[in-house]
Amino acid sequence: MPHNDISREAPALAGVRLRSPFFLAPIAGYSDAAFRSICWELGAALCYTEMVSAEAMARGNERTKVLLARDESEERYAIQLFGAKPETLGRAAAIVAAWKPLVIDLNCGCPVPKIIKAGSGSALLRDPALIGRIVAAMRDSTDVPMTVKIRLGWDEASINYLETADAAVKAGASAVTLHARTRAQGYSGTADWSAIAALAKALAPAGVPVFGSGDAASAPGAFRMLGETGCAGVMIARGAMGNPFVFAEAQAMWEGQPAPAFSEAEVAAIAARHLERSVRYMGERTACVEFRKHLCAYTKGRPGGAALRERAVHCSTVAEFGAVLDDFASGRY
Repeated sequence: MPHNDISREAPALAGVRLRSPFFLAPIAGYSDAAFRSICWELGAALCYTEMVSAEAMARGNERTKVLLARDESEERYAIQLFGAKPETLGRAAAIVAAWKPLVIDLNCGCPVPKIIKAGSGSALLRDPALIGRIVAAMRDSTDVPMTVKIRLGWDEASINYLETADAAVKAGASAVTLHARTRAQGYSGTADWSAIAALAKALAPAGVPVFGSGDAASAPGAFRMLGETGCAGVMIARGAMGNPFVFAEAQAMWEGQPAPAFSEAEVAAIAARHLERSVRYMGERTACVEFRKHLCAYTKGRPGGAALRERAVHCSTVAEFGAVLDDFASGRY
């Protein structure tokens, strides 16, 4: 049943009242410091890092630490860890606490085969008791609050999200995000929002907020999820790729204000700022290679986008991207 009485009070997490109920989900290859900072500036209430290997952190892998970088403009963020061993995740949580995240999140939802093969991500859904032991180990290692992100279950025959969420909460999780698909579905099919509603109702007596994920790829979709499920917040993933403006639009809808429109010139300016920050963290060569996919996403559905994307995939320097962005801003394709 729809919950049409959408709360106009933003959710609280880890003792902090957030500014809206709309978050950037952890997205591999996208949720780096530069992109998160852009989403934050456009209204995202909290942005999650890409999932970080607990094993790599525990071993002191310097390349992995790059994933934890945070731009000075990003007031707060969340770090997501993945792994399968309680002791390793406990050590990793203690290490990443030094980066001062608002919360540390345990990934129990990634359906990628190589992650599952190692017993991490969605593989954890097959053992709720293990999830509980991992959360307890993480909780005991640091004062930073723990949260978890789960799925409906391993497959249609093993829907157990209520059980996995209960195990996590009893072990000390401060919030639960439910991607309302099974591991078997991956990112296909339709997310079952009724499960988000059921979990929100189940955890309400404990005062544990539930955040929804899945098929909230637009501002209207995210707003609708709030109304239909009664969840405390919405994680936006694919809908934010190339479209960080979704957070400004969703916040405006939530506040009852007209959705802002962004001109090509404004989009180009924000994309340029995104590239500038990427260079700061990655160096020009790597940043430019990575930014090709971002600029392709920024221009998707925009006038002349196909021609701009054809040029973008061949750019290797900031100057080359600058020429494309100048043309994007001025309407020269």
